[in-house]
Amino acid sequence: MIPKHSSPILAIALAASLAASLSACVPLVVGGAAVSAMVAVDRRTSGAQLEDEGIELRGASRLREALGDRAHINITSYNRQVLLTGEVPNEAAKQQAEQIVSGLENVRSIVNELAVTGNASLVQRSNDVFITGKVRASLVDAKDLYVGAFKVVTERGIVYLMGRVTQREADRATSIARQIGDVQRVIRIFEVIGTDELLRIQTQAPPTAPTSPRP
Repeated sequence: MIPKHSSPILAIALAASLAASLSACVPLVVGGAAVSAMVAVDRRTSGAQLEDEGIELRGASRLREALGDRAHINITSYNRQVLLTGEVPNEAAKQQAEQIVSGLENVRSIVNELAVTGNASLVQRSNDVFITGKVRASLVDAKDLYVGAFKVVTERGIVYLMGRVTQREADRATSIARQIGDVQRVIRIFEVIGTDELLRIQTQAPPTAPTSPRP
């Protein structure tokens, strides 16, 4: 339940996070798939967004086939860098998941944050969704940051921040996330760019929305 004192922005962010996380009740979740409406405000190229969505869809399918209900794995790709979060039953399953994803087309690198432990409870996953919503809302409230540059993933109270950002933006977002209640730790998986690159991105023509790939 969203607290009564929550701001409208927080309520919107939480609603969006909940909608994006409905699949969290099943053993394997696809995280952060690109949305066509957001293409124009994303710092990735349209091609990279399309490839990220394809990586998530194909990776989710292959992980489900290999590990089934034995694991709860979130796969999130940003600019071809893949983050694996969730729980697996043993170290062998953790390494197997990484090998499966590393074999996918277009994957540039993998950050394997899978925990060898029992699957998180529904209460814990719901709390993670709430934390993600609060972090996103706080990034929106920060007038000196551009929320579209960030992707936020939360697992067991650990917040992972992804995106193409400047060093100042990275430090500012990290500071904001660390101040959110129930956040255990903040892990940065940023692609840091210079101010010249940021200016180039901001002045280039908006890309054409890509067509979603098939799993």
